[in-house]
Amino acid sequence: MMIYGLNTCATCQNARKALESTGKTIDFRDIRAEPLTETELAALIAEFGDRLVDRKSSDYRGLSAWLKNSEAEAQIAAQPKLMMRPVIEADGVWYLGWDDAVQKALLTD
Repeated sequence: MMIYGLNTCATCQNARKALESTGKTIDFRDIRAEPLTETELAALIAEFGDRLVDRKSSDYRGLSAWLKNSEAEAQIAAQPKLMMRPVIEADGVWYLGWDDAVQKALLTD
């Protein structure tokens, strides 16, 4: 199982701890330290569309008008912190965020 997020993201840390507590092996990738490739980003955009961009964040509000009107790929490439987190890949299935539905899907067998 792979989690894409930020080491400093509390939600990512909570997801990781919860998944590890169930005995799952977790690989974690800090997208700020190791940004997504164009191919990886394109795959995530294909899966989640514009939902991949966290428009509620202060980082998003701080973007220039030009970048706010750009495609999601350009926004995340310019500011990796704009990616909604965590993004979790488990057995070929992608999950976005750490809400009740994602927790139910990943924490129950």
